[in-house]
Amino acid sequence: MRGPRFTPIVDALPPTVPFVGPEQMERDRGAPFVARLGANESVFGPSPEAVAAMQAAASETWKYGDSTSYDLRHALAEDLGVGPGNIVIGAGIDGLLDSTVRLMVGAGDQVVTSEGAYPTFNYHVAGYGGTLHKVPYRDDHEDPEALVAKAREVGAKLIYLANPDNPMGTWLEAGRVEEMIAALPEGCVLVLDEAYVEFAPEGSVPDADIEDPAVLRFRTFSKAHGMAGARVGYALGPAEVIAAYEKVRNHFGMNRTAQIGALAALRDRDWLAHVQGEVAAARDRIAAIARDNALEPLASATNFVTVDCGADGVFARKVLAALLARGIFVRMPFVAPEDRCIRISAGTPEMLDALASALPEALAEARGS
Repeated sequence: MRGPRFTPIVDALPPTVPFVGPEQMERDRGAPFVARLGANESVFGPSPEAVAAMQAAASETWKYGDSTSYDLRHALAEDLGVGPGNIVIGAGIDGLLDSTVRLMVGAGDQVVTSEGAYPTFNYHVAGYGGTLHKVPYRDDHEDPEALVAKAREVGAKLIYLANPDNPMGTWLEAGRVEEMIAALPEGCVLVLDEAYVEFAPEGSVPDADIEDPAVLRFRTFSKAHGMAGARVGYALGPAEVIAAYEKVRNHFGMNRTAQIGALAALRDRDWLAHVQGEVAAARDRIAAIARDNALEPLASATNFVTVDCGADGVFARKVLAALLARGIFVRMPFVAPEDRCIRISAGTPEMLDALASALPEALAEARGS
């Protein structure tokens, strides 16, 4: 037989990707978006210091990046009060989730997540032949007690939990996450996605022991630091577990210029505070626009607001389609009952003006159809 022989796992997978990107959506509609409010990027951009550092580094792109990300790891370690051996750098949280699943999940291994939670994690589990078990959200929040109970029932090796949550923007108090960690069954690791930790309210970030072998925490420069296109994320955990990533990670997978930009971004505290203020103002504006249209915004601890459209998923999808047709890129949760909502990223005043103009028309079209 001439040609490749795919693994049985790959042969069994559907031809799908976790997300269709906004660039592909623009090509499909034949026009650019007026307001890019769907990918939870920071439209406020990266630190000017990070931009300058990356511009200065551009002429040395001929060099490979430091395979150990030494400078960035050590700066993060000092910032977080942990050891450099407690940190691994990767190509965004997505790349680190891939490495994590590869480390711990083989064909037939059991994994638990929430129904409608971040689909890229599920994509990696399926790609390595794991079996996913899902529990529903409770009152638009992830349900840690149900996740632990399901993990105990099926003998799961991993549990995925995002706090603050995507796609709902809600959060759990730190004490509740700490109780979940204490209740983890033997041999089960909590994959704690903290992509939005810089927006998290006080009292929501758990005080977990960095050397607890049952917890891995994942953070990123894609959100508050405005570097989604640079693909820089990091995982925190016990040194012995972090060392295992050396067996499977792509050692030269980190972009050298992105490493340098992330280091500069980490040091620019004033810019981070500026972005946090801009995001807070944008969340308030999105909530006001929603209420002006008789819709209910959910309280958010992220850089987006999830808006209850007041009906079911069929109606919310009509609203989404009508907004897209008007050049407003937003997304929505995939699974009922959370799919009654649309999800709107924090945007500039001009972007939110466009949203305010388009939303009444989109709602009228959805109701008329």
